[in-house]
Amino acid sequence: MDIRRRLIEAARNGDVHELQNLIKEDPFLMKTGALLGGETPLHIACMAGNLSFAKEVLNLSREFAKDLNNEGFSPLHIAAANGDLEIVKEFLNIDPNLCMVKGKERRIPLHCAVIKGRIQVIEVLISASEDSIREVTARGETSLHLAVKNNQFEALKSLAVHLKTYDKEYILNEKDAQGNTILHLAASRKQYEVVKLMLDEEFVLEVNSLNERDLTPLDVLLSEGGDGEIEEMLRLAGASARQTTQTENRVVPTRDPNESRGERPRKPYDKLQDYFKFDKAKETPSEVRSTLLVIAILITTATYQAVLSPPGGVWQEDSSPTSNSNTTKPHTAGKAVMGTQNSSSFGLFLIFNSIGFFTSVQMIFFLTFGFPLQLELKVSLVALSVTYDTCMTEMATGNLSLLFVIISIATPLTMGILSKVARDYCVCKKPSGTSRTA
Repeated sequence: MDIRRRLIEAARNGDVHELQNLIKEDPFLMKTGALLGGETPLHIACMAGNLSFAKEVLNLSREFAKDLNNEGFSPLHIAAANGDLEIVKEFLNIDPNLCMVKGKERRIPLHCAVIKGRIQVIEVLISASEDSIREVTARGETSLHLAVKNNQFEALKSLAVHLKTYDKEYILNEKDAQGNTILHLAASRKQYEVVKLMLDEEFVLEVNSLNERDLTPLDVLLSEGGDGEIEEMLRLAGASARQTTQTENRVVPTRDPNESRGERPRKPYDKLQDYFKFDKAKETPSEVRSTLLVIAILITTATYQAVLSPPGGVWQEDSSPTSNSNTTKPHTAGKAVMGTQNSSSFGLFLIFNSIGFFTSVQMIFFLTFGFPLQLELKVSLVALSVTYDTCMTEMATGNLSLLFVIISIATPLTMGILSKVARDYCVCKKPSGTSRTA
């Protein structure tokens, strides 16, 4: 077999012993430059991830570390793209400046690591040279531009946090050859998590920066069909737009839809309310159920506690008419103080507190339908309702006692039925919609 072919196989297999034998056969082997296809043994070793072979080649001929193959990549470019952390460290231990070698389209190894999302390699390369994060490609792209273009969110986050830590946030607003910042690119691609990260973490961003077409990030978003959530985030951050739509190669201004209807601009409170409004397209039933369960449990807890400890508390001793003073009405231990002093107010309190309690219990029944351990759950809720009823009827005074005995029995039994009837009635009463006339 040809000696160069043997060298290629040795590099692919990481066979250091074979490499040493080949050098004994041809002492000038490492001086002959690139192999077939413009690859050096170091390129091949990096592509195969053979650390020990790469170390041996670097010891024999360090000039190979800067050579570019026919694709325009140095061995460090390849190792960075592959995420071979130990090989990358080996190169940087020999010469930290290798991380600034420019390859195809003036890309440096950091650019290749970002494109592939190699987080650990990114951190090592930046540590070796702080200036590498400022380098741009032939298209004017920073590492952040490449992260957004290649959907590498974690890589972008790592770079952005580094820039914020070392007071270099101005790089976040750098523009590529088309004048686009990373916010323009994220808006164009409707990358919700990128826009959210940039705005939520309060990075120093120019939200109204103009690209070569004189478009802000919000203009770009609207020209791509828009996205309600991203638009809301941008507007809350102070972004503005000329309300543009893109027709072929022209940018045509459009009118605000509110203006065409003669409506006033939406107020900040209305915008904030819309931002948190439930949206069937985005919220899953599981998320909604979890939220409603939490709310129902909170209401159940609050109303149950209210009947255990009513306003004013309960009497601690009996008081007969003969022993009663001028300032205290006759009362019985365990009865509500509020019921003795003001029976009407106490009656309203118990009625509406009971409505809240039993409605929330009904919600828990409904939202947990089909869950495992249904029998145990129903037993516990029934027991909770019985203790509530007992406490409520025992605290009631005078004529209210009979009334609340009836309420305590009727409300749990009828709440589910009343809820279903009321909901079905409301749905039936909704208008089916009006037809548009020509």
